Amino acid sequence: MIDFSTQYLGLKLNGPIVVSSTPLSESIDNVRRMEDAGASAIVLHSLFEEQLALESRTLDDDLSRGTESFAESLGYLPDLKDYRMTQEVYLEHLRQCKEAVRIPIMGSLNGATPGGWVRFAKDMEQAGADAIELNTYALATDKRQTSADLEGQLLALVTAVTAAVKVPVAVKLSQWFTSLPHLVGQLEEAGARGVVLFNRFYQPDFDIETLEVRPTLHFSKPSELLPRLHWAAILYGHVNLDIAITGGVHSAEDVLKSIMAGGGVVLMASALHIHGIDHIRKVLDDMHYWLEKREYTSLWETRGCLSRRSVPDTSAFDRGNYIKTLSSYSLRQTVAAF
Repeated sequence: MIDFSTQYLGLKLNGPIVVSSTPLSESIDNVRRMEDAGASAIVLHSLFEEQLALESRTLDDDLSRGTESFAESLGYLPDLKDYRMTQEVYLEHLRQCKEAVRIPIMGSLNGATPGGWVRFAKDMEQAGADAIELNTYALATDKRQTSADLEGQLLALVTAVTAAVKVPVAVKLSQWFTSLPHLVGQLEEAGARGVVLFNRFYQPDFDIETLEVRPTLHFSKPSELLPRLHWAAILYGHVNLDIAITGGVHSAEDVLKSIMAGGGVVLMASALHIHGIDHIRKVLDDMHYWLEKREYTSLWETRGCLSRRSVPDTSAFDRGNYIKTLSSYSLRQTVAAF
């Protein structure tokens, strides 16, 4: 029997697959099915501070804060009727999930103001959340705002939340920071216990007939995993935070690659929407077969084996690989022409 047990955010988990924030977790029955299929923990769907702002009719005040916000939906907020859960309903759902399953339940918070983040993080902790994921989304749209401003706001936010709660806090990051290793090191100093690589970059589409800007959402593809593997492999061994990988994790191969890069767990959402919740069991079975065939006794024997610090040639993670990759592509094209 292959040992899949691990730890994430100080929590003992029975496997590497955590269900990422998804509307599927709004159903208690689904939450039970996730546990039965082999999920080791569940991150509940996000609670948005804008929901509460809409309810209290203070949305205009929040929107006036502009690019000082971290909420990924700031410019494309749905109507109040599109929000499925108020704060109290969300917290009660969290309590019910805790009672329904034995695996850890984590809250997901997407706030718009520092005060909102702290207040709702405390509420989640009191409702029984085993950990809290800060679903951050920093996007500069004002030329006066520098990258240092964005990082400073994020660090202030994390410092405030981690000081206010006792449960571990993970920070779900965008991949567009200039020096990610430096930022992650600062997040560790700010009190974060883990980082999640990465928040997906939701981009609007344009309707040229109606001249409208419309939000779009597509399921992730395995190809999206590559930048996450790259940065996990660079960070592994250089920070003491736990590393989680999300976005593009669909198969046993994707999970194995993530662990080999240095990730501690993977967070899966799109694959469950496409293939169903029972897909978790299939992925775990496929992983078990792969590891057993190669005579591993534990998944964690493979952890970090393909990280930057473990491979003899680090050019695959550095600028040298840029030249090598382009040159090899040019050579293939030349050969094909003949």
